Amino acid sequence: MDLRTAKVLITGATGGIGQVLAEAFAERVDEVVLTGRRTDLLEAVAEKVGGRAVPADLTDRAAIEKLLREAGEIDVLIANAALPATGPLDDFSLEQLDRALDVNLRAPVVMAKLAAQHMAARRRGHLVFISSLSGKTASAQASLYNATKFGLRGFALALREDLRPHNVGVSSIFPGYISDAGMFADSGATLPPGVTTRTPHDVARATLRAIENNRAETDVAPPALRLLALFGGLAPTWSAALQRRVGATEITAQLAEGQRYKR
Repeated sequence: MDLRTAKVLITGATGGIGQVLAEAFAERVDEVVLTGRRTDLLEAVAEKVGGRAVPADLTDRAAIEKLLREAGEIDVLIANAALPATGPLDDFSLEQLDRALDVNLRAPVVMAKLAAQHMAARRRGHLVFISSLSGKTASAQASLYNATKFGLRGFALALREDLRPHNVGVSSIFPGYISDAGMFADSGATLPPGVTTRTPHDVARATLRAIENNRAETDVAPPALRLLALFGGLAPTWSAALQRRVGATEITAQLAEGQRYKR
């Protein structure tokens, strides 16, 4: 897809990765529309990149249709917003569980439905879901987060086939551990020796390439983590045992504790 004349809507634009996405796309597209809950920060990001701010709380189901109306006719939707959802399931209140499901899964599905209708009618558009390697391999103490990201992956792959005849693309981006910004960086969790990270700019570059080349899926992670994700899909029981041996459960526990206040 040629992005030069595109209008792009980015959710979660006030987060660290969202801000980098906003900057990267503002340099390449005709117009960016940014959304997030924190109105003051959202306005600052929009002013910085020359975009338009449309505040919205994706836990408010009524707000999603209003957001799409105010955004106007868009060519690209980048569903980037997400809430932390790591930790044992019994550690979540029902309200926290609903919030995670609403933001991480329901909101992208509803936004895709509303945006794709117009894209299909124009035979032009692209939907992008910023997911996680947690959408490809399950981990202890991440059942709720895995549920939202596995669900998003299945939805995106099936929707891609449904929209293919209408010339509308669908892509999923699967970051591993990301430095400098995002859930891992914000949590303060530490990685064992030899496990490396990628940057928010790597995520932005991968997203641009995915749209331009209509790629179904793109991992943003070092080779070892990409192999682990592949192994997790092929042999989940053995993958779980391997993760126990290399200390992955401890990393996930650190993530959960460091992000607890954002649930």
